[in-house]
Amino acid sequence: MMRSLTVRWILTLLVTSLVGVFLVGLFAYRTTITQFDRLRLEQAQSAFVENVTAYYQTNQSWEGIQDWLLEKQSAFRTPYKTPQLFALADTNGKVVAGFGPFQNDQLIPADELQTGVSVLLDGQQIGTAILAVPPPDLDPRERGYISNTNQALLFGAVGAVSLALFLGIVLSRHFLRPLSELTSAITAMRQGDLNQQVQVRTRDELGTLAQTFNEMSAQIHHANQLRQQMTADIAHDLRTPLMVISGYLEALRDGTFEPTPERFDAMNRETTLLKRLVEDLRTLSLADAGELKLLRQSVQPQELLQQVKQAFEPIADEQHVALHVQTDSNLPELYVDRERMIQVLANLVSNALHYTSAGGSVTLSARQDQGKVQLAVKDTGSGIPEDKLPNIFERFYRIEESRSQNQGETGLGLAIAKSIVEAHQGTISAESQLGNGTAMTITLLPAAITSSA
Repeated sequence: MMRSLTVRWILTLLVTSLVGVFLVGLFAYRTTITQFDRLRLEQAQSAFVENVTAYYQTNQSWEGIQDWLLEKQSAFRTPYKTPQLFALADTNGKVVAGFGPFQNDQLIPADELQTGVSVLLDGQQIGTAILAVPPPDLDPRERGYISNTNQALLFGAVGAVSLALFLGIVLSRHFLRPLSELTSAITAMRQGDLNQQVQVRTRDELGTLAQTFNEMSAQIHHANQLRQQMTADIAHDLRTPLMVISGYLEALRDGTFEPTPERFDAMNRETTLLKRLVEDLRTLSLADAGELKLLRQSVQPQELLQQVKQAFEPIADEQHVALHVQTDSNLPELYVDRERMIQVLANLVSNALHYTSAGGSVTLSARQDQGKVQLAVKDTGSGIPEDKLPNIFERFYRIEESRSQNQGETGLGLAIAKSIVEAHQGTISAESQLGNGTAMTITLLPAAITSSA
């Protein structure tokens, strides 16, 4: 396929060059012939006017001009073998030297007289020279000149076509090389090797194409790695509670274990975790498909934060962690799904409490910044390592690799929070310093803007 494109590229340049050379050659040929004929005619006309002017200056009249022209024509120097091409009329338009269709004493109409050339003596018009017959054909010497001109044009055309063919081959290798590399990279991706990068050789459209491909390939490779990791994590997260439930059931069926409330509670906890994992995966799949339903309504930011605070106050008190709410006055309302947004904030507060030691604090705040509303959850906990911060919103990503389902977590909380916030046309970001706590910030448009959009 690439060879075919190369051939078509070269043929395109060749055909374009041929057409261009043909048109230039034709224009040059026609221009040369036209200008050459015009030059010969102007020379003959100039010689005729010069001769008859000299005659009038000597004789002070046109008397005898006809006979004089016939006697002297062999001595006149013009570009033609036949020097007599013009008729001569006096100032009254009367022919004084007839030739061709013009006869002596014939009156020439004014409009036809205007096509002639004025004969002047000391700035005064004394007559008019009118072309009587068409110029004769070229003589052999003139034909030779035209032939040499045509030959030069032909050699120039052959040279231009040869140069175009050479440049076409060279340029095709230069321009089509990035496409060939892209084709090879795409073929490798189709065969399963998704981590492909091509060299960006130029800063033009081909360079932009190569750069875009590299970014796309990196994203696909990263997404594939996440998919593989997510598949492994899902399998692990499903297998562990299922193994626990299956082990209890088999032991109960075989009589190894006695059915006790504690054992049923353990199975119930694992079942609850499975249900939560399936529900989280369903939420993410709906968000990915753009089908996450939002029941929007106007809500005061303070109400959201107060509701979340009330829900987590018992847990915070039990952990000896202070839970605060700080809001600016006169904040605009938000047009959001109340339950979904509380779900997001609850997830952020739950994470903050988990990483904040006794004596620390978690602050829920709301403020207005550049026409937008920012909801933030800030803690004084252990913080997140800098190398892990960019990945915390990825699915199944856990900052502590040792954490498991024993803590009732699926690793999907922040990924779900990001999906819900983005479904509200908002953004969520994280700032953290190891040992100095973490701040999660949600940025949303006010209800006045969101509801009218």
